[in-house]
Amino acid sequence: MDNAKKTKLNKDEPAVGARRRFLGQSALLGLAGAGLLTGCKEDAPVAKASASASAHAAGGSHEVAPGQLDDYYLFSSGGHSGEMRIIGIPSGRTLRRIPVFNIDPMVGWGITNESKAIIGTKPDGSLKYKTGDTHHVHGSYKDGTYDGKYLWVNDKMHSRIARVRMDTMECDKITELPNVMGYHGTFPDKRDPVDPNINYTTRVFCGGEFHVPFPNDGRDLEDPSKWGVLFSCVDAESMEVRWQVRIDGNCDLVATSYDGKYAATNQYNTENAADQAGMMAAERDACVFFDIARIEKMIKDGKYTTIGNSKVPVVDGRKAANQDPKTALTCYVPVGKNPHGVNASPDGKYFVCSGKLSPTATVIEVALVEKWFNGELKTERDAVVAEPEIGLGPLHTGFDGKGNAFTTLFLDSQIVKWNVDAAIKQFKGDKNAKVILDKVDVHYQPGHGYASMGETKEADGKYFNSGNKFSKDRFLPVGPLHSETEQMIDITGDKMKIISDHTAYPEPHDAIIVRRDIVKTRQIYNMDDFPNAVKPENAGITREGKKVHVRLMSVAPAYSMPVIKVKKGDEVTITLTNHDKVEDLTHGCAIPNYDINFIVNPQETKSVTFKADKPGAYWMYCTHFCHALHLEMRSRFLVEA
Repeated sequence: MDNAKKTKLNKDEPAVGARRRFLGQSALLGLAGAGLLTGCKEDAPVAKASASASAHAAGGSHEVAPGQLDDYYLFSSGGHSGEMRIIGIPSGRTLRRIPVFNIDPMVGWGITNESKAIIGTKPDGSLKYKTGDTHHVHGSYKDGTYDGKYLWVNDKMHSRIARVRMDTMECDKITELPNVMGYHGTFPDKRDPVDPNINYTTRVFCGGEFHVPFPNDGRDLEDPSKWGVLFSCVDAESMEVRWQVRIDGNCDLVATSYDGKYAATNQYNTENAADQAGMMAAERDACVFFDIARIEKMIKDGKYTTIGNSKVPVVDGRKAANQDPKTALTCYVPVGKNPHGVNASPDGKYFVCSGKLSPTATVIEVALVEKWFNGELKTERDAVVAEPEIGLGPLHTGFDGKGNAFTTLFLDSQIVKWNVDAAIKQFKGDKNAKVILDKVDVHYQPGHGYASMGETKEADGKYFNSGNKFSKDRFLPVGPLHSETEQMIDITGDKMKIISDHTAYPEPHDAIIVRRDIVKTRQIYNMDDFPNAVKPENAGITREGKKVHVRLMSVAPAYSMPVIKVKKGDEVTITLTNHDKVEDLTHGCAIPNYDINFIVNPQETKSVTFKADKPGAYWMYCTHFCHALHLEMRSRFLVEA
């Protein structure tokens, strides 16, 4: 065993530094060997204290005592678990896991009829997909800040967008994007781009990442030069795809302007290559801005095409088709090579793209982008007002609302704090401008990072969360698959302080941190919201040929029917309504050997349908603790041969 692993890292800073340097150097060697790394990093002050030491120095002031509530909700993607997660901040306590694209036998997601209808099924009633890969979570807006109504999350794997209601924290809609593969970045608009009286979210934008043939039905398989990428717009309420734009490059992340006029995506592979070497041939890639009003007018005028069986309007946003700024739908602003991450500053003035393979962040002024669209700017590059060197492997940027930006540095295993105005001054030639204000080591190699309320005009500068992709030596070993590390950083002062390490089951990606007063959840459902609710007047068993419908009620600690009889071969539907009105009094329903398990919350109704193909006696029982007689809460499910 090597000495570094024998050392207790929270007490031995040199070992921590050695481990961080080893990881960073290993990544650097890999990139340098491939000829991918450009530029150098600017020297800056670095906070050398370990996470544990910093937390101790903070005096435990950020701890949440037993019985006390967190100040923020953190809404996170779950990565290839296909779920979303809710975490309390600053405690780091996991509050809930929301099934979206995955199957969850606890709540019955992917098992009940209602959830299957949302996820989508094949003609035989089985799920169309059982997997998903969530990356980015964003919330709906009103007047430039979160309104607590909806959350959206992407599925990169199967190109789906899901909506979660924030009053129940449950998914209510899933839409599959046509002719798209690898849907990655997503972001809602902050106000309507056409109607100035609508100051809330009306659209959600979705960036397609992988080039595919149009349509992808077996044609052009040997000629990737004919393949393409689409940027999609989804209606926030109906969740229908409004339109798509064909563009150059591969979409990474998405951001939107506060005035509603523009959406943007940072693009790598603007070369439109089909191999890795070709994707990195150009010295610069782009951040593509979309003029939403122009796109929608063109579609309204009927100047669009469709692809394959899809009826969604498609317009051409490729650079070659948009040479005249005054009629262009898109503006390709050159940024660092193979960028990762684009974020809008809380004052609405700037978009920041991180370099990834360049040690720079590119600051783009929104007003100058508008000038380009008006034909008042010479080149797209003239919209860039700063490009400071901030460190190696910059990825995601958050803001504190005080003019400062916080960017994850993947290769340096650090978070860098830098000032946007100072970067602009430096870009104009001020050699005395102090751009980089602080750096702090994180453990190890951060990918996603985000600040409290940092994606809104109410960015409050309290916390920055660093989502680290590796956690070597940070937690108890649990086998080859390590837990990942979420490190909470206090950004209220001049110097950043790491105040806690939180574990994360692999592999979360991006998240948002929302003040708790914004989130207004239901404590019980309204039974009348469920058309199939079971009440005393319709409870019981009905039969139509081989189809049997069991309408059941639950009141702790019993189901309304102690015995349920069906026959082998029957198609059985069980509809269960929880009649309890007590907050937190949930019932479960499981049938052994029939693969049935789900819960119903107070006043909620769910149903399942299955074939009774195994004769015998089965105890249908409550799986969710509800009463002192919880173990006795059961019914006999009898299947006659």
